Amino acid sequence: MSTIAWRILRFSKPSTFFGGFWPRSSPRSNGWPGGWSGGEHAVASPDRQQVADHRERDLTSHVVVVGGGIGGVAVASELRRRVGGEHRITLVDKGGTHVFQPDFLWVMMGWRRPERIQRDLRRLSRRGIEVVTAEVRGLDTAAHRIDTSAGPLAYDRLVLAPGAELAPSALEGFPSGARNLYTLEGAQRLREDLSTFQQGKVVVLISATPFKCPAAPYEAAFLLDYHFRRKGFRSSVSVDIVTPEPQPMPVAGPEVGKALVGMLEERNIGYHPLRKPSRIDPASCEIVLATDERVPYDLLVGVPPHRAPGFVRDAGLTDGSGWIPVDPRTLRSSADHVFAIGDVAAIKLANGMFLPKAGVFAHRQAVAVAQALAADLTSRSDGGTFDGIGHCWVETGFGKAAFGSGDFYATPAPRVQLRAPRRTLRWGKVLFERYWLRKWF
Repeated sequence: MSTIAWRILRFSKPSTFFGGFWPRSSPRSNGWPGGWSGGEHAVASPDRQQVADHRERDLTSHVVVVGGGIGGVAVASELRRRVGGEHRITLVDKGGTHVFQPDFLWVMMGWRRPERIQRDLRRLSRRGIEVVTAEVRGLDTAAHRIDTSAGPLAYDRLVLAPGAELAPSALEGFPSGARNLYTLEGAQRLREDLSTFQQGKVVVLISATPFKCPAAPYEAAFLLDYHFRRKGFRSSVSVDIVTPEPQPMPVAGPEVGKALVGMLEERNIGYHPLRKPSRIDPASCEIVLATDERVPYDLLVGVPPHRAPGFVRDAGLTDGSGWIPVDPRTLRSSADHVFAIGDVAAIKLANGMFLPKAGVFAHRQAVAVAQALAADLTSRSDGGTFDGIGHCWVETGFGKAAFGSGDFYATPAPRVQLRAPRRTLRWGKVLFERYWLRKWF
């Protein structure tokens, strides 16, 4: 570890650097209550017999978590730590693999190999978390049951953390005309593109709002600029951002937006707000805007439209926003004993905007829900609540990153500050990746 990294770990206040979630104890240790280590309840095989075996068990309560992303992994693991082995915890995930999505940008740049940012969710079985690799096809909140490709699964408490579903086909021409910045495959294809791209126009397109990780498209633009400068042909390549947003990261407030626009201008990155795309024309390599204006491109880096997963919509849990409305503090939905955390949840803020969809919020919400569930299941009164505190890095290339943090539940509007890019802040992003993948897996 470098001297800079060691100094960050040694001298930085955890609450300042990681939003108050620097690990107090590591689940990799044997610190589970009662020496819990999984035992007979560790499940790995993704077949129908697996679900049938679950139904035969008669433990006190059964908590089902849907989704193996940041929120799902954190809530299942934290709840197991708090309740020991007295209750069943089952995590259901379609792919069976946890992918650290913030690293997609580093895959694009060639700084990470795909296998390095993925973990098998079956590793959670060592902690006594039953893992079912199956697709959720239906949800009956009245019957307390989810229907999966491996069979039905009953629950006493349900935590929905399936994330946002990417819908590239919702924008005509996106699948064939753009590289998807928000998939591992898309990041890999961009890496291949960058190995040969030496001149022309690169456009980073935000298709629609809301979208997860609001900083990611801006980070992509900064890193693309850095890549072309480092290769020595930035003068023959233009980099532009086209977005329907009025400013970068609008929920963070006008000052943060103004600061980011200034950073883009310093790097000669074109910024085009309030541009809503209606379709992409792959044949002519043009984005067609709602105003009929056409934006040409040679390489299109796209953020696709997002929506709630189909089973959530079909269950009637979403509202006019298209997402699941929840209590801002407890993350409870309108359905009995059903929580929703992370990207699938809709939380309206004091200024009328919605809480951004970001991993830091999914993580903090997961811990709050785990605390609340543990208190409920053990008849304690020390349940947790979500406080709206969040942060994010904005990587700018040249080994630096900016860092935004603040209180998104503040009134009359979120209070967010953006620290200027520094090398030490970028090291914080590197260290957080290492902390995350080692803590849970």
